[in-house]
Amino acid sequence: MPDRLHFTESDEANQLIATDPMALLVGFALDQQVPVQKAFYGPLALKERLGSLDADTLANADLEPLFREKPAIHRFPGSMAQRVHELAVHVRDNYDGHAERIWTDAADSDELRANIAALPGFGDMKVKAFGSVLAKHFGVEAAQELVPWHPTLGDVDSPQALADYQAAKKIHKAEWSKAKV
Repeated sequence: MPDRLHFTESDEANQLIATDPMALLVGFALDQQVPVQKAFYGPLALKERLGSLDADTLANADLEPLFREKPAIHRFPGSMAQRVHELAVHVRDNYDGHAERIWTDAADSDELRANIAALPGFGDMKVKAFGSVLAKHFGVEAAQELVPWHPTLGDVDSPQALADYQAAKKIHKAEWSKAKV
């Protein structure tokens, strides 16, 4: 297990998402329509406001006021508070509150894909990105088949790699938009 992931400018946030499986899941849940740095800083901000990121605490808390507190945890605080709540309930009810069981209990890549895809807010792109992080940073063998051909957060291993990833993603999105026209 890495001691940090380089997804934010905060060393404390980077350590949290690398060492707390629920924090990593929350970061991925928040990684929507905000910069990567904002999304993965969210778990630390939430932990500071709530005191804990364990699934039971998140599932039983009223998260919306915490998400709206300035500075807001996400651009869409209401919907993302609901998404994190649903994620926590799922982890609490299906994995006894142990987020890491999503991957440690998976017998193979098909089961891991199904486990990740069942998470609230985790579509195909997040399944691949999360799988890539699990394979490349955490050595999860069952995740190897989930790694896509294109760069993902799994390829980010330094602040420079994050900047390179974001630049490549911006170019890819622009080219994809042109192709749709």
